[in-house]
Amino acid sequence: QVQLVESGGGLVQAGGSLRLSCAASGLSFSSTAMGWFRQDPGKQREFVASISGAGLTTYYANSVKGRFTISRDNAKNTLYLQMNSLKLEDTAVYYCAGRSGTAVAHTERAAYNFWGQGTQVTVSS
Repeated sequence: QVQLVESGGGLVQAGGSLRLSCAASGLSFSSTAMGWFRQDPGKQREFVASISGAGLTTYYANSVKGRFTISRDNAKNTLYLQMNSLKLEDTAVYYCAGRSGTAVAHTERAAYNFWGQGTQVTVSS
């Protein structure tokens, strides 16, 4: 079955950087569009970034544009999210997600079928 396992979360000071990874198995990774979402307690899960199967097309939420970079290594079946200039409001659980049967990136949560368990990112002042 499909498994998405995130890693790389942690505690970081405002202005710092983190890189999240998502190891995928059980799917044709290079044919699967992937995305990152995040969720604060009591809030809706929100879109952060997405990338097409070949990695040629990316989308970002306005709140992270210019600070975060999504990328993928199809040879390693791994998705990444490089987060720079972190802000207090970036604190959330970050989830990796995949779209079944399509390499076309999307920004809507409902477009994704597979989800990881999440990794906590906490930004402190």
